[in-house]
Order: sequence, then structure tokens, then C-alpha cells
Amino acid sequence: MNELLAVALITVLAVISPGPDFAMVTRNSYAYGRRNGLVAALGIACGVQVHVFYTVFGIAVIITQSPMLFMAMKWLGAGYLIYLGVRSLLNTSKLTLANGGGETPSLWNAFRIGFFTNALNPKTMLFVVATYSQVVKAGSSMTTNFAYGLFMSFSHWVWFSIVALFFSSGPLRRRMLEKQRIVDRVIGTALIGLGACLVLPGLGG
Repeated sequence: MNELLAVALITVLAVISPGPDFAMVTRNSYAYGRRNGLVAALGIACGVQVHVFYTVFGIAVIITQSPMLFMAMKWLGAGYLIYLGVRSLLNTSKLTLANGGGETPSLWNAFRIGFFTNALNPKTMLFVVATYSQVVKAGSSMTTNFAYGLFMSFSHWVWFSIVALFFSSGPLRRRMLEKQRIVDRVIGTALIGLGACLVLPGLGG
């Protein structure tokens, strides 16, 4: 019971801390509406399972103990965040509540962005690895390990669905669309900064 409570507490604290997932869901929700935000949240939840899978099967140990592999993952994750950030900074389309932006991405694209934002984030990997290595008992069954993983995914889905619902609400979304260029620049700068923090010494932790 204590183990379950510890996993739950660590997961909740990790989920609600601001990061690339939050920035990405915020932008999808205010720019393209509730459905895109909710689907992006589902993509994030599924992305968590990538980290759970290779942690449960011991592959994460190989990655974390190999400086080259871990650095490669950091660069890959950083590159993706910077790519999303630059796209947000360079966005020039005028979005409105009426037309949904004219170039609203498909739900599959929203899911894909959410999935890769989380699956390529090495800090999520470290969170999952730390949880399993420091909190979960070494002799836990596969069923228990994957149950914890499902809880982690569920927590991500719930939290980021709430974020999506909040930022896609009519009044708030309208105000954010009115300040679209400013919001896009803030989100774009945040994503680029988060990407840089993954690979620059002294910033990534």
C-alpha cells in the first residue's frame, strides 16, 4: 500500500510540473479547439508507455549507463522540441473561433505530436526509471509493473485533458486567439528553451 501511495504521489507531482507536454497541449487547445487538445493529451498518455515498456524490460538501464546512447536520446528529444518551438514562432496563420484556423491539423497529427513530445522526452524517461528503481520493489511482478505504468499514463491523460478543457474554453480561447502572436511566441520560446535545457551543460540538470 505504501508503495502504491509513493508511486501515485511521485506521478502526480511529475505530471503537474510545467514542461513541453503542457506547452504543446496548451497550444493545440487554444489554437485548434477542444478535440485536438484532448487527442494530444491521449497521445502524451500513450507516449508514457514507451518509457514504461523499456524500463520494465531493463532496456532503460542500458540507455542510462551508456553516455552516447543517453546523449543521442537527449539530442533527439531536444531537436523535436526546438522544431515545435520554431514552428510556433514562425506561425503566421490567423486563427479564429469561427474558422478553426483554416489549417486545423488532423486528429491523427494532434495525437502524433502529443505522443512524440512525451516519448522523446528523456526527462520523462528519468522519472519512470527513478520511480521503478527507487520505489517499486525489485521482485514485483510484470502485472504490477505494467499496472503502475498504466496508472502513470492515466494520470497524464487526466491532467492534460483538464489542461485541454481549460484552454479550449470559449472565453479564454477567444482572448488567447486575440493575442495569438504573443501567445505563440511565448510557447515557441518556452519549447526552444526546454529543448536547449536538455542538451546544454548546466541547464538540463
